Parts: sequence; C-alpha cells; structure tokens
Amino acid sequence: MDSKDKVSDVSAEFLHKHLGEGFDFSLANRNAALMKKGVQLPKYTKTGTTIVGVVYKDGVVLGADTRATADTIVAQKNCEKIHYIAPNIYCCGAGTAADTENVTEMLSSQLALMRLNTNTQSRVVCAMTRLKHYLFQYMGYISAALVLGGVDCTGPHLHAVWPYGNVDTLPYITMGSGSLAAMAVFEAEYKDNMEEEEAKELVKQAILSGINNDLGSGSNVDLCVITKDKTQFFRNIFKTEIPQKKSHQFSYPHGTTVVLKREVVPHGDEDEKKEEWCEPEERVQKALERIDAD
Repeated sequence: MDSKDKVSDVSAEFLHKHLGEGFDFSLANRNAALMKKGVQLPKYTKTGTTIVGVVYKDGVVLGADTRATADTIVAQKNCEKIHYIAPNIYCCGAGTAADTENVTEMLSSQLALMRLNTNTQSRVVCAMTRLKHYLFQYMGYISAALVLGGVDCTGPHLHAVWPYGNVDTLPYITMGSGSLAAMAVFEAEYKDNMEEEEAKELVKQAILSGINNDLGSGSNVDLCVITKDKTQFFRNIFKTEIPQKKSHQFSYPHGTTVVLKREVVPHGDEDEKKEEWCEPEERVQKALERIDAD
C-alpha cells in the first residue's frame, strides 16, 4: 500500500486498528446477553427542539423555538437556541444544551483567532469542517445537532451537522423533535429565489408547526437573517399565547346530555360528629338505612 492510500485521519486509523474491517457488534451482543439475565438497560431520553434554516435570494434565514426541556419537564420557556459563530455565521443547536453551547463557543473563539491572524472574513465551509471533525472524534457522544448558516464571499450556505459528524447541504433544513412537522411546511411552501419577507414568514410558519405538533417544542419563535452586508437577529418575533386561543368555539345547549338517574344523599356535619366510630362496612350500611328512611 502506498503512503497516499493510508488513512490520514487519526480517528479512522484508531477504528481500523482496533476494530478491523466491517462493523463490530460486540456491544450489541453484550447488551442482549445482559437483558437475558434480567439487567435493566438505561432508557433513552428525548430532547425537544424545532430548528430550521432556509436559503433565499440574498442570504439565509435561521429559526428556532425557545423551549428547553429536561425529560418531561419544561426547564425554561424562553431560552436562546441560535448561537453566534462569527459576524456572518450563526448556528441553531438541538440536543443537550450544554453540548451545543460549549461547542459553538469553542468554534466561535477559534474563528475569531483565525480572523485576527489572516485579516479575512470567516468562511462557512471552514466552520462546517471544524465542527464535523470535532464531533466525529467523539463518535456521537457530544449530543449537538446543528443547523449552520451564513454568507461569505462565495455566497449563502446552509449545512446540517449531525452529532456523528456527517453533514447535509440543502436549500432548506429542519432538525430536532419537531423537524417532521416543520419539514411538511417547507416541502409544501418552499420555492427558489424567495424574497426576505417570504423566507422569514416561511421559517416562522415552520417553527410554529413544530410548536403546535411537538410537545418538546414550544413558547416563542426566534429568527436570524444573514445577508452579505449585515446580520439581523429577531428575538421573540412571535409569542405564543398561554392559554392559546382555540380556532373553534364549541357550545352545547342545556339538555344535550341526558340525565339517566339523579340521587341526593343528605349529609350533616353535626350528625357525623355525634355518630360513634364504626367499621367502614357498618358506616355504609347506616348511610343506606338513612336513605331508605328518607
């Protein structure tokens, strides 16, 4: 094998050295054996988020909801899921909040040092490459699913970076537990070369679709519009009403539900105090006798 054919990536070399060729199912076999012995494996916990991004005529629009969940508990109702990477690059994060915040802050500091050294604008492809290499090294143990968007000298770019390091480059992207509901809006309404207001409205409707159809997503809508000349961040551009007003009001006239039987059981506090203590069965029997007497 020539030196050119050797795998240069450190992570790939580690996998080839210790795992060999193909897949390794030893851990799956171990888990199956433990389950047969009665060992309860830890349960998976879902994280709730709806984050989206769309490319339009002059730039990129990113959107996110503002609900942070801890299993089945709403931990925070108005958190920020759109993170700063560079003046021309922002990133929406889904997954574990600590992982998304620390990964984006680390990348932001690296790009800031690079801008100082090179005196040039940060490239979106550079941020994407650094992100996917970093996440791949940890093989999915860093729970950070990111929608990376920005505009540089080569135009607008939008990428989905998954926790395992794989990347999707698409004109519109959804991630998180409410991604399917948001994707339904994009697939129905997206079109090429949209204007800014059209893109903002489409992203807002996609986030609202995730909020209305996913229990892990909720509260408000944040938007970030990135163009070649400027970046605009719209905090709480839409606030959900609590309780939310229903689109239809139902009123039923009196008597709609037929009363089949009506029974009144008189009860007095004074009688209860005077009555001596007795077993529950005897108390029920006495109550029935009083009803029959009345």
